[in-house]
Amino acid sequence: MTPSQIETFVDAMAEAIGLPLHADHRPGVVHYFALAAGLAELVNGLPLGPADDPAEVFTPIAPRAGARGGAQQQ
Repeated sequence: MTPSQIETFVDAMAEAIGLPLHADHRPGVVHYFALAAGLAELVNGLPLGPADDPAEVFTPIAPRAGARGGAQQQ
């Protein structure tokens, strides 16, 4: 998406869902939407095969002790 398309999309979606978007907040929303759109393009550009189906059941596991960003196990 071009920067102009991203701005148009953000404005249209905010209006469509009734989300008041304060003028001071709009540049940040546009920036992070552009970031997310770029990441989506990367993911959508990857070839997927039969083994890439999502898991039917998500089973969370406890984070490893000392893992970055995870809670410490006790």
